[in-house]
Amino acid sequence: MKQQRPGSGKGLPGAADGWRPRPPLRPLSCLWRAASKAVMEPEPLYNLLQLPGRVDLPAGATLPQGEKKKFLPPTSRKDRKFEELQKVLMEWINAELLPEHIVVRSLEEDIFDGLILHHLFQKLTGVKLDVEEIALTAASQRRKLAVVLEATGQSLRVEEPQAKWSVEGIFNKDLLATLHLLVALAKCFRPDLPLPADVKVEVIIMESTKSGLKSDMSVEQLTECGTDKDQPSKDVFDELFKLAPEKVNAVKEAVVNFINQKLDRLGLSVQNLDTQFADGVILLLLIGQLEGFFLHLKEFYLTPKSPAEMLHNVTLALELLKDEGLLNHPISPEDIVNKDAKSTLRVLYGLFRKHKLRESTDGVPLESPN
Repeated sequence: MKQQRPGSGKGLPGAADGWRPRPPLRPLSCLWRAASKAVMEPEPLYNLLQLPGRVDLPAGATLPQGEKKKFLPPTSRKDRKFEELQKVLMEWINAELLPEHIVVRSLEEDIFDGLILHHLFQKLTGVKLDVEEIALTAASQRRKLAVVLEATGQSLRVEEPQAKWSVEGIFNKDLLATLHLLVALAKCFRPDLPLPADVKVEVIIMESTKSGLKSDMSVEQLTECGTDKDQPSKDVFDELFKLAPEKVNAVKEAVVNFINQKLDRLGLSVQNLDTQFADGVILLLLIGQLEGFFLHLKEFYLTPKSPAEMLHNVTLALELLKDEGLLNHPISPEDIVNKDAKSTLRVLYGLFRKHKLRESTDGVPLESPN
């Protein structure tokens, strides 16, 4: 018999009521879909060199002017540890809700309306919530989700401003927000659950402005390091120089090409990345071009004649980068002056990473003010 469309029968909510369908709870007999395995874990540092010519909003996504939103690029979704984290969380939820014959297949599609979160919360805490069991309209689903998340925040002792999830994020199927919530629940109620350690993915942060879309790339940390929580995470440049030295020259070449494009208008060029930034002059001029700084000749030495003058220039450059949030790792000015290749590349890559992504978003290079 043909199933009647919701809203066509008497007394049932229709489209005018804001009805939002959800997949029915799946029986335990349903087979899980096999998760696709990436051949190897992507390397964010090297992969950034392969940025597309333009970064657009995903199909169907909207972004009102003045708002920011995070998006997961395809390479992040296929990250091996990211997929493993989702698998472990789904298996845990399905084990908890087994007596209720509830099976979760997709954290992105099955969590948004609060139904499964409601059941999971009651199972973990034993607290009964005064909400309707099945919410049919979008408005009632959102209300139910708000009640469940408020109770969850109280149990986790997490205030809303500090939470990495929100009603809006979960309801709009934000996978990162959903994962942050489920990881917090698992750590609180199942601390022995073997979550993969140090799961982090690169995300694109899109912002809608009057001049169009702007974007930046950031790293989202989902789980902590497994061995020692106080131990700092591995540095990507240490790993690159140690484990993939064959890729160092490729990264250098891409950075040098980018720098020469920016310095061409000044009649300058860089041939040796390891040595030509030691006196800080080209570094300061590059920062001025990219970040729109106007440096007076009294602020730095255009032709430094001593190590002290070189150190002054480099220190000033690092302070400017730090103020702009482009230094994610402590760097000693002495290392740059002493031509330490790793430190120099780390500084330049911060600029490359920010402005290369912007060019890919806008389709044309960004010009600094005249």
